[in-house]
Amino acid sequence: MTTIATGSSTHFSELKSKIEAKRARVGIIGLGYVGLPLALLYSEQKFPVTGFDIDPRKITALAQGNSYIVRIPATEIQSAKAQGFSATADYSQLEQMDAIIICVPTPLDEYHEPDLSFITDTAKAIAPHLRAGQLVVLESTTYPGTTEEVLIPILEKGNKQGLKACHSGDSDAGTFYVAFSPEREDPGNQTVARRDIPKVVGGLDPKASELASAMYGSIFNRTVRVSSPAAAEMTKLLENIYRCVNIALVNELKLLSMRMGLDIWEVIEAASTKPFGFQPFYPGPGLGGHCIPVDPFYLSWKAKEVDFRTRFIELAGEINTNMPYHVLDSVTKALNQHKKAVNGSKVLVLGLAYKKDIDDLRESPSLTIIELLQQAGATVSYNDPYFPTVGRGRKYDLQMKNTPLDNLGQFDCVLIVTDHSDYDYERIVRESQLVVDTRNATRGIKSSKIVHC
Repeated sequence: MTTIATGSSTHFSELKSKIEAKRARVGIIGLGYVGLPLALLYSEQKFPVTGFDIDPRKITALAQGNSYIVRIPATEIQSAKAQGFSATADYSQLEQMDAIIICVPTPLDEYHEPDLSFITDTAKAIAPHLRAGQLVVLESTTYPGTTEEVLIPILEKGNKQGLKACHSGDSDAGTFYVAFSPEREDPGNQTVARRDIPKVVGGLDPKASELASAMYGSIFNRTVRVSSPAAAEMTKLLENIYRCVNIALVNELKLLSMRMGLDIWEVIEAASTKPFGFQPFYPGPGLGGHCIPVDPFYLSWKAKEVDFRTRFIELAGEINTNMPYHVLDSVTKALNQHKKAVNGSKVLVLGLAYKKDIDDLRESPSLTIIELLQQAGATVSYNDPYFPTVGRGRKYDLQMKNTPLDNLGQFDCVLIVTDHSDYDYERIVRESQLVVDTRNATRGIKSSKIVHC
């Protein structure tokens, strides 16, 4: 690994020394499921950390030593505060930071095209406070080229000193450093410590790569350098499209297996015994989370710019997007077997989160399923131990309250969408009239009430 000569690079050497001494001031923009855990990791290593967010509720909660993410206990916030961590909505404080890490959402718009408004708005907020020698790292999942084509031009145009992003061979006198490093958070995963997840880094030039690697190397056990920000951006898309495509495969095989009278879960379990060449993926009611449902559309959109159609990826996205409609069809058929119509039936949805044992609603298929059931005329309630209420989001407006599980018999159908560990499935089956299971949560329970879909 090449190390940059620092003799004539004043800003570079100063920042590198600060990082090595853990004196570099770290500013993290976006204190959600990615940014807050990252802030805590830096705080654990005694870095001075400031969090930035436009949501006043988050700022207030953190100031009071509270957490708004279930898997992060309040004690971690309080420990970080004791180390000097603070959160603010005052972006003028960015001028005091040595490194600025951007962890903002990158959703799809109503036409399934990239919505980069959070990145562009954040870049515009950073630019007036940019100073020479700062390191700016984008972590938000996006298409290859975003860092160089979108982020950097805004930063260069909007700063007051005429600063430019540092390229190979540039003097660092009037420059700042830029890199992309994709987040690899896996909410709910208790098997891999955050520090043990390798961090991919792609700098605009070797200096930026070395600084970003040093920054992340101070909190992660391994960093992996790639040649450019675009290569790092593409790395993240590959990781998630790999999952998207394989989940689409098992979703399609599930539909085929149901028609053939086979149990796809049994088949996957048997195939998983092969010690090479196979990795298990599991079917479900649709994809959720920020990355896997979104990334294929980011890449297919960008591919059109170079006159290329990602047919395989688009097909996988189509299959996964259609899964909530399969769930609606399964509920309709199950109710029909009980001589009931969806229209007028009372349906209880179990689980809103996009996967088990987390408090994350981003792109959750449960939201689409609820809306589809309501459009079909059903009276829909939900239960989820992580959500006492669900209101309005970017793509939904449900305004619902959590329904206790004390009278399951009142519902014509109980629909398992997310298989939280808290649920007593034997009791649920015993007390319900009809259970439609999209997650194989009732495996091992024998009952004519259960319909697998």
